[in-house]
Amino acid sequence: MASIPVKDMIFEVDIQGRKDDPPIVLIAGLAGQLTSWREEFVKELASKDFCVIRFDNRDAGLSSRVTEPRHDHAKVPESVRILNESATYTIFDMAGDLDNLLDQLGIKSAHIVGMSMGGMIAQAFAINHPEKVRSLCSIMSTNGAQGVGMPSELGLQVVLKPPPQGREAIIEHELENYKTLSSPGFPFDEQKARRYLEAQYDRNYDMEGAARQLFAILATGDRSEELNKISCPTLVIHGDADPLVDVSGGIATKEAIPGAKLQIIAGMGHEIPEALFPEIAELISQNANENRS
Repeated sequence: MASIPVKDMIFEVDIQGRKDDPPIVLIAGLAGQLTSWREEFVKELASKDFCVIRFDNRDAGLSSRVTEPRHDHAKVPESVRILNESATYTIFDMAGDLDNLLDQLGIKSAHIVGMSMGGMIAQAFAINHPEKVRSLCSIMSTNGAQGVGMPSELGLQVVLKPPPQGREAIIEHELENYKTLSSPGFPFDEQKARRYLEAQYDRNYDMEGAARQLFAILATGDRSEELNKISCPTLVIHGDADPLVDVSGGIATKEAIPGAKLQIIAGMGHEIPEALFPEIAELISQNANENRS
């Protein structure tokens, strides 16, 4: 991993695989760090001849914090509206971070994959920078339209319930959330989940940054009209048991993008369970192979 200066910000980046292979970028979700893309999953993609790039979004992990309002990337579609004055930035600003990061890395175009909020960022990046997107994959995400992709009552509790104080209490809190969002159709290894959450906490824990990211989601409007202009190979993946972003969000995203393919996975919640690493890596690879260069 390396800390890379990008204009007046710093982004923590991890690159795995052969640098001569086509680049594929993995974008994390709300409060997620680059390590939320598990090492085993990264290795699955790298084994399919991709150079895999993970990075911490702004306000997460070891990347820069953005505490003052700034909208550096003003190329925002008309349908996007600021819904909350507390928003420091929008999803389109976060997509602008990826644009600047790729420029800094000397990468002209890449396959773009995002999960949850990362899927929103991936969509925004494809809208504003179509020339830099070889293929697009949006996982357990939504298109921003009202009435779709809404959380269940349990999912909403995960978002709204304030965390406790102290490392051990926070880890227990996060473990309970993890269970709530996990995949009922696949095994849940509590000990492995606990070790993962402990490592995530020790690497970085920042609920204020997560709150700013949440406001960015709320402040970014319906992308449906702009998604209709995307022409790259696109795959939408969603679980039918997702309690945080209902599967209707994935269906609406697929319907908004011409020619997009939809893969609904039975028993998958708001996560990529370890048992699905090979299958989802293969689905992403197949979609990317439609424009592999």
